[in-house]
Amino acid sequence: MLKEAPGKKRSRLPEPRGGLKPTRIKEPVVDRWFMAGVYILLTTFLLVVLLPLVYIVASSFSDPLAVSSGRVTFWPIDFTLEGYQRALSDSSILTGFGNSLFYTIAGTAISLVLTVAIAYPLSRQDFWGRRGITVFVVFTMLFAGGIIPMYLVVQNLGLLDTRWAIILPQAIGVWQVIIAVAFFRSSIPDELYEAAQLDGASDLRFLFSTVLPLSKPLLAVIALMYAIFQWNSYFDALLYLRNPDLFPLQLVLRNVLILNQAAPGLDAAAAMERQQLADLMKYSLIVISTVPVMLVYPFVARFFNKGILIGAVKG
Repeated sequence: MLKEAPGKKRSRLPEPRGGLKPTRIKEPVVDRWFMAGVYILLTTFLLVVLLPLVYIVASSFSDPLAVSSGRVTFWPIDFTLEGYQRALSDSSILTGFGNSLFYTIAGTAISLVLTVAIAYPLSRQDFWGRRGITVFVVFTMLFAGGIIPMYLVVQNLGLLDTRWAIILPQAIGVWQVIIAVAFFRSSIPDELYEAAQLDGASDLRFLFSTVLPLSKPLLAVIALMYAIFQWNSYFDALLYLRNPDLFPLQLVLRNVLILNQAAPGLDAAAAMERQQLADLMKYSLIVISTVPVMLVYPFVARFFNKGILIGAVKG
């Protein structure tokens, strides 16, 4: 029996027959340069988005004097929670936060129900008049009446200065309806509907027992879209609301960022101190208004690509 030379390791992989060695396929130079450019571009976009967020978070935990003097970069200076304490102790901010939660939860639920109610019939091949209704739906996405006609409609319906003025005018998004229609057409085959009919299931029974359980990715994506829109919306509140108790958090934040001015009659030192505190509260309020969406998004993000692409690719 032949002995192996000392220090020489036995190869675990058998050599190819005929003495041929496996060859590696070289990636073309053009593809390598392309992927390098993609990574550089994505890294640039990441820095453009991430650096302002880091600066805002660092400023929210810094001393008011350091924030107003511009000494804060990407790390807190003289760490303090004063901005958050002042923000959370303000009754208008707490009320706005509660209002935003209500508008987001109630508005998302109503929008989700209405979107499914209009998208599912339009996805059925046997629904009479679906082409004409689809044209009218898409038409509203391309052409709108404008702010003044919309305001007059809300006023004539008696919705001014009520919570419904924030929820109902933007209850249905045309883009979400288009996504839902494409999803239902590609993911719910006609054979499944025919089998349910043979079993004696009604349209509503088929919708609730079969369609909706199979549409969880779609529902998650649409709910995320509506929730983000409702949470960040302030323009409708600016138009339709006059009662400060109904203001959402975004409108309160806008008033702090844009309309904040030093009160007249204060001396220079008091005015400067107030301005420093206002600058600190701006960053604290931005963080407070951003955190809820950032906490919810990771739980829904895994459905996002599936919910979007499955309705666009027929397979």
